[in-house]
Order: sequence, then C-alpha cells, then structure tokens
Amino acid sequence: MGIFFVFRIKLQKNMSKEEVKDLIKKKDVAFIQCWFTDMLGSLKSFAITPNELDEALEEGMGFDGSSITGFTRIEESDMIAKPDPKTFRILPWKSFESKTAMMFCDILNPDGTPFAGDPRHILKKAVGRARDLGYTYFVGPELEYFYFKSSEAPEIIDRAGYFDGLPTDLGEEVREKTIKALQSMGIVVEYSHHEVAPSQHEIDLRFDEALAMADKVMIYKTVVKEIAREHGLFASFMPKPIFGENGSGMHVHQSLFCGEKNAFYELSDKYHLSTIARHYISGLLHHAPAITAVCNQWVNSYKRLVPGYEAPVYMAWARRNRSALIRVPMYKPSKEKATRIELRSPDPSANPYLAFAVMLLAGLDGIEKKLAFTEPVEENIFKMSNDRKAEMGINSLPGSLAEAIDSLRKDEIIKTSLGDHLCTHFLNSKESEWDKYRIHVSQFEIERYLPML
Repeated sequence: MGIFFVFRIKLQKNMSKEEVKDLIKKKDVAFIQCWFTDMLGSLKSFAITPNELDEALEEGMGFDGSSITGFTRIEESDMIAKPDPKTFRILPWKSFESKTAMMFCDILNPDGTPFAGDPRHILKKAVGRARDLGYTYFVGPELEYFYFKSSEAPEIIDRAGYFDGLPTDLGEEVREKTIKALQSMGIVVEYSHHEVAPSQHEIDLRFDEALAMADKVMIYKTVVKEIAREHGLFASFMPKPIFGENGSGMHVHQSLFCGEKNAFYELSDKYHLSTIARHYISGLLHHAPAITAVCNQWVNSYKRLVPGYEAPVYMAWARRNRSALIRVPMYKPSKEKATRIELRSPDPSANPYLAFAVMLLAGLDGIEKKLAFTEPVEENIFKMSNDRKAEMGINSLPGSLAEAIDSLRKDEIIKTSLGDHLCTHFLNSKESEWDKYRIHVSQFEIERYLPML
C-alpha cells in the first residue's frame, strides 16, 4: 500500500564505455561486479578487475550457462556475459575493503546473438515492440518487505503499523540508511514508510522506463538486504512470511507515453482514460490468469493472494476501490502526467524483467485487438456474495501455483512473449516446485491429523 505521484523526469545520463573506464580510474575502483539474473530472478554475479574491463566491454566474458537455472544444457554450456556501461554504479557497502562497482550484463550466445533465455533480453524485446507501436513504457513498482531478526524464522523487530513512526517503527533508521545508499547510486527515492504488518516496510522509487526500472528493482532488493545485514537484520521479500498478517506485494503502476503525451489520458472521458488505456486494462484483465504464474511465481505467493489481507484476487478494475485487481489512482485525477493504472497482484519475489514484460505484452494485446472495456467496480468485492460476483462477471485469479501454471500453458500470447526456450524451462521448474510442495507432509498435517486418524 504505497503513495505514488508521477512526474515526467529526465532520465539519468547514460555512460559510455570510455566514461566508465575514466570513472573507474578516478574513483580507484578495484573490482567490477557483473550482474545478471537467472530465469527465476535470482541475482548472479562475478567480479573482474580493471585489467579485464576492456575485454569485458568489447567482447564479453565467458561462463558456464549450464550451471544457471533456465539457461543451457551441459553440451551447449558456453555463454557470454557482456556488461552494459549504461548501468555502471559504485556499490556503497561498508563490508568492502576496496571500492567495488557493478554493471548489469546482457547474456549472449557464443556467436554474439542475444540469448533467448535471458530475462533482460525478453524485456528488451517487449519494450521494442511497444516502441514500434509508438509507445514508451513507464513503470513504478512499490516493493514491500520485512525486517526479521534472522533468516532462521520470521521473528519481527517491531509491532508498528501503517505509517507509524518512532518509537514504534524500529526499522526507520535502517530504512533511512537504505535510502541514502540508493541515492548514492543515482536511484531516486520518493517515499518510505512502515507498512501495515508488523516489521513490514516499503520504499518507493521514482518511476522510469521499464528496462531501467527492472535494473533498479534488482539493485533495490540487493541494497535492502545488504544494509539490513550490516545492522544485524535479515530483510525478506517472501510474499507471505507470517500467518495472519498482510503479505508483501509489488503493486506496479504503469503508463504508455507517445513522446511527451500520456497515451492513457483523455480529458473528455468521465474517467480521464483514453481508448488506449481502456483496451490496455482489458488486455491485462484478459491475460491476468496467465501472467499470474510469472508475477506470483512461488507456492508461497498464493498464501498472500487470498481475500481479506488487501491482496486483490478479483479480476476487475476500479478507481478508489483497492479490492479490485486493477486500480486507476485518483490522487490527481485531472492531471495528464499522473494518469496511470496500477496492477495490484504481483509480489516482490517475481523476476522484474519477466513481470514487466508480460504485463506490457498483455496490455498491448488488448490495444491491438481492441478488447472490450468493462465499467469500474466500486463496491467492496471482498464483501460480495458469490451470486453477486457471478452476476457482474467477476472471476478470481488462480488460487494456487498449479492453477496459474495451467493458465499459462493455455495462453498462447503470453507463452509466445516469453519465447519457447524460457517458457519451457519456466513451466518445467514451476511444475517441479508444485510437485515437491504437493507431496510434502507439513507440520500442520502432523499436528492436525496424526492424533485423530
């Protein structure tokens, strides 16, 4: 549950290869970490020294792709990681004895072509498709997380609630130091606050183009965890770590711009929404079951997607009503550049590159096919009877990872957007996870059934 106001900003200056090399010398950087994600969004990295920088920037660095989830088989394992100089940043960790920097990498085949299973490449393709249609895709995700005393158990550090401050918010100092670290890396922070659940927090980043923002999300999650570790805490982006409390979401605000014009805005419309925005919303709703497998990719994600804990599961759109899956925020309803839509179901454990890609392509499909637009639902859907929901045509998101996998298998548009390579590996991975969960005998079952059966 965050606050997000949109302002059109100048994008951060992109650094050239020569500028990166000059800055490394000027700042006396000893190591450069090369970052990328696997299929599931886990951060992978290796370090090089400045001596290898020229080769890395010009040719890339070789690695074993068969050891990375969702990449290649052992008989075709050679891959290339080529750093993107536009993403260069110096890391602010206190734990480093020498200055260390980072760059995100594009993953290439040995012949220099983009690797089809690289999540960053998949988002690039999606953004390219939008660009071909004349659009620039902006996103502003709100990532919630918890501070715990350790990684061993979800032991909270405070019992504060939404917008509480000191002395009840015991994570405020850690959060402020996290913000300073992000700002030192050139990442603009708009808001931060304690969230609804005990020990739950949120830091909101200023919106940006999708690829730049996906990179920032990976940096954000790493910074949150590192600064927490420096303070003897463990930060978790697990969707539902505590029974009976709100889980952590990643509400994603999004808009399409044509140059300086917000393609979602129409002054004469009663909702201030353009026809493009209406079709985009319809596309998201139409493909919502399939993209849930990507935006909520873990078994635990579906412990959060239940009615009653502010996680929307009902496929409808609204304006002020937070029980709907999609919301059109009304903080500044008549301001063109503030007009956007908010998809409320994703959680922060998703791979941001894939999540942003499938959201965009679902919306573009709605635009291209001119999918029918429904009226907003301003009633509290959580309190509706099943008959009332059926009468209004309101369906629910998949209730489990198994249902989401099945929805993805049936959605040719989203499968095509992910590509055969990644989609096949992703579905296999998620089916394996579901099977392991399905046959696991939990402590709940032992305590409930063993004495009585």
